[in-house]
Amino acid sequence: MGNGPSSSWYLEQNKAPWTPPGWVFGAAWTTIMICFSFYMAHLLQLKKQTLVLSLFTVQFLLNVSWNYVFFNQHLVALGLINIVLLTLVVTYVLFRFKDALKTKTWLLVPYAVWLLIATSLNAYILFNN
Repeated sequence: MGNGPSSSWYLEQNKAPWTPPGWVFGAAWTTIMICFSFYMAHLLQLKKQTLVLSLFTVQFLLNVSWNYVFFNQHLVALGLINIVLLTLVVTYVLFRFKDALKTKTWLLVPYAVWLLIATSLNAYILFNN
């Protein structure tokens, strides 16, 4: 992903007024991935299904590829499509398994919320540059 939010390309973009400072991205993703790891560990204990592993794989591929598409290749429109799909997958997982995980579902909420914010930031750059 290069320098990500610290890259000269990203810093030159017309960013949304609600764009957090660069250090927030690292802190947010660290927290999100810790929570997501615990969530997935609990989910896999309860549901050792191909569906769970498939959804995890799709989520992983979309998550990693967004960084490459957006920050490395500067394909903002494709990045928006990518992050919308990622948001849909994570939201689907959140609601699909909420009854099985009960209160542990809250571990996935930061991921879903951050994806909504990140999607809005990506869209703002696409439509305002």
